[in-house]
Amino acid sequence: MFDPTDPARVKRSRASKPHEIRLRIAPFVRRTPLIQLDIDTPQPIYLKLENLQPTGSFKVRGSANVILQADQAALGAGIVTPSAGNMALAVAWHANRIGVPCTVLVPDHAPAAKLDGARRYGARVVRCPFEQWWDIVTNHHSPEHPGLFVHPFEDTRVIEGNGSIASEILEDLPEVGTIIVPFGGGGLSCGIAQTLRAESSSASVYAAEVETSAALASALTEGKPTPIEYQPSFVDGIGSKIVLDSMFELASALLAGSLVSTLSEVRDAIRVTASRQKVVLEGAAAAAVAPVLRDNNFDGPIVCVASGGNIDLDVLAGIIRGGEPTYCSSA
Repeated sequence: MFDPTDPARVKRSRASKPHEIRLRIAPFVRRTPLIQLDIDTPQPIYLKLENLQPTGSFKVRGSANVILQADQAALGAGIVTPSAGNMALAVAWHANRIGVPCTVLVPDHAPAAKLDGARRYGARVVRCPFEQWWDIVTNHHSPEHPGLFVHPFEDTRVIEGNGSIASEILEDLPEVGTIIVPFGGGGLSCGIAQTLRAESSSASVYAAEVETSAALASALTEGKPTPIEYQPSFVDGIGSKIVLDSMFELASALLAGSLVSTLSEVRDAIRVTASRQKVVLEGAAAAAVAPVLRDNNFDGPIVCVASGGNIDLDVLAGIIRGGEPTYCSSA
């Protein structure tokens, strides 16, 4: 079984050359654009549009890096992933592409838009009570579902694949000062920060969380992972009841901090990006935009990683109808 805390593996991960990872996953990953957000702020704000990936989120990167290095015998038994949605979509898409079975294990609050997408790619969707699902996540194993287990974040291969986003940002905006990244389990933000270090960039990376599931902010305050009261919301792509130990070790060493937004601020961010850029973001992605609409006091230029756009249409419609954004427009 994969051990994400194995020192030898972590050392190899940090020594990996980002361009080699990019070459490996390039046939299955889009090089997404970086666009400037059309609002008047002291520092320019850019969006890294991972919502334009084939399955609508960045998860195709890390999952590709795992599957492309997998033992063929393991692949023959199929692929299994525990996911609230976006990793389910990505793994199902890869499994469909290579013609192997796929099972996605989802918590009972997982959004319909993401599950319907996984089914379209031929995945078998198994709903689990949240506690059972979390046990599978923490144990890296589901005895009832054999096959290649793709963890949504606690896997150095996933982290490396996600880090390819940082290489693209540096090519398009070498002078980037701050990158704000949605924080679910930590695989995206830590991957980006790790690759920035490998590329000798001094840009700061902040985690973006929402008030209903700010496990990293709590852990940073306490100096160790501490359980919180996790409250499901439309911001379904990030958050958990606790940060896993190995990911806290990485996050506390690599990240500049956690920026926590309210649900109202995330809704405002969805409306801003939809109205100004015609870009649809899911709640997790908008959580990366919300902090800079509230407070632009970061080293610039600023990049917000728009991690995905898989939002239920009825949820999106309700948010769009919800009134004016709270930020001060220059228009």
